[in-house]
Amino acid sequence: MTFLLSLLLQMQVGGAAPAAAAPAAADSAATAANATANAAASDLSLIDLILAGGWIMVPLFLLSIISIYIILERYLTIRKAGAVPESFMPGIRGLMVKGDLQGAKMLCAQNPTPLARMVEKGIRRVGLPLKEIETSVENVGKIEIARLEKNINVLGIVAGVAPMLGFVGTIIGVIKIFYAISSTGDFGIAQISGGLYTKMVTSAAGLIVGIIAHIGYHWLSIMVERMVFRMENSAIEFMDILQDN
Repeated sequence: MTFLLSLLLQMQVGGAAPAAAAPAAADSAATAANATANAAASDLSLIDLILAGGWIMVPLFLLSIISIYIILERYLTIRKAGAVPESFMPGIRGLMVKGDLQGAKMLCAQNPTPLARMVEKGIRRVGLPLKEIETSVENVGKIEIARLEKNINVLGIVAGVAPMLGFVGTIIGVIKIFYAISSTGDFGIAQISGGLYTKMVTSAAGLIVGIIAHIGYHWLSIMVERMVFRMENSAIEFMDILQDN
């Protein structure tokens, strides 16, 4: 009797183990399926999104390259133009008081900046009436400022055009959606997904390029305004030096 009871208990334990293993196997299969789904979703890279935007992404890409180039090139140029030592104008004053015009010209030549070129023009006009010297200095200053502002207005154009191109992509995406629906006679994910990709990607790209150009335009404009203020102060100081001597 004892032997039969032991045998029955072993059979019950052995049968319970496979029953408990079944839910565990089901959970493992569900986890693997979720992992596969997540991996498939993460396979959509940035390149895939850009390609989903269609041909409208080509001009937007070109506009982004132009904007970044102008921002970097103008930033370096304006920063270099403003690299004038604080001792420049006091040095010019000291040499002018001594009557050393040649030394003042050499000091300007050692600082190849718009401000130095403006002052050098005034030094070369010493001996003429003050009004003519002032006019010459102002004319050189205007030319130098125009050089600093070169291509900055292009950023303003890009800031306005890029979002409009993105809106064109939105219209193209909507057209694709309605064309797919009319062709298949069905309204489902397969019919609207392609158009939605084009619509959303081009809109986002247009806004991003426009924001970059807009920020770059105002940032560089502020830098130029600071440079103009500095050059105007230096021009006034230079004319004061001439009047004092």
